[in-house]
Amino acid sequence: MVDSTDFGTFGRYRETPVADMPADMRDAYDFTKGLRGLVPGPHRIWLANPTLSKMIVPTGEYYQRRSTLTKAEIEIVTNLVNARWLSAYASYEHEKIGEVQGHLDPEKVQRLIAGLPVSFDDPREEVVYQVAYALVQSRPVSLGLYRKAKERIGDAGLVDVAVLIGWFTMVCMTLAAFDVPADADATGLDQ
Repeated sequence: MVDSTDFGTFGRYRETPVADMPADMRDAYDFTKGLRGLVPGPHRIWLANPTLSKMIVPTGEYYQRRSTLTKAEIEIVTNLVNARWLSAYASYEHEKIGEVQGHLDPEKVQRLIAGLPVSFDDPREEVVYQVAYALVQSRPVSLGLYRKAKERIGDAGLVDVAVLIGWFTMVCMTLAAFDVPADADATGLDQ
């Protein structure tokens, strides 16, 4: 029998109610909520380290509002990373986000998550997929692919893809460390 005291309110992480947060944690919570409008998924866990949380949250906010990549391109990369790290919660959430906010074809999103080949009619989306796929599989980006990517998304777009892979790997590792299941309740702190 499993001892339920080993499990918190978001996977294994036992959240601190906002009213009970120490000052530094509350400051990080307010900082995140101010940038994002809510404190979603792994951001709730990062509050356990308020200083680090305040350092990394702006990167996520960048991808929400200022990236050179479109929402569809961000979700292509995100779902590839989620598939690579078998992140149940992130896959569950970003399958919906990819379809609704990224306007990606549901079958293509499902293929991304399953690690199956997929192609995109949009030349930018296709090159983002190809670069991200190569990097997530620990493969080199060939000179030909690099040239095609540089032409379609530029150096800034290539940087965005590479850093987004690192950012979402960090998300997946956080979720894995705290064993957050696919159907975890992500509304706890913001209710």
